[in-house]
Amino acid sequence: MAQAPAVERFVAAATKLGIQPEVNTFPKDTRTAQQAAEALGCELGQIVKSLIFKAGDELVLVLTSGVNRVDETKAATLFDVDKLGKANADEARIATGFAIGGIPPCGHPTPLRSVIDTDLLTWQTVWAAAGAPDAVFEITPERLVEITGATPSAVS
Repeated sequence: MAQAPAVERFVAAATKLGIQPEVNTFPKDTRTAQQAAEALGCELGQIVKSLIFKAGDELVLVLTSGVNRVDETKAATLFDVDKLGKANADEARIATGFAIGGIPPCGHPTPLRSVIDTDLLTWQTVWAAAGAPDAVFEITPERLVEITGATPSAVS
């Protein structure tokens, strides 16, 4: 079955980063962390949410566990700003090249400054979006840190 163009773009970008993601697609989308966990039969905490925020004039990436909610004040200090703002759908798409619900943690046109929730580092493997709302891939948290350059921090 042919992959969506966004998924193909993600796979090509991931390959350049030295990973060969095995993309799983589902008959219905896995746009929310809960939907993804249910479709995969994994724990909600193993789902990586790739969230785009505004840190002043810069768009940044926060990778957090599916069970957590980002503490925007705590995360803001990691980007040297007083407060983070949520990026809108258009801003997220421009920054990452992907639509909300399918934003992968890597493969963006320009790498974003990133932090990763330390709760994700407690799992053997985690699942992240692969470019489309119905596509995910599995990766070790350590490899995720390597390919994103994300700084591990307690952000929830």
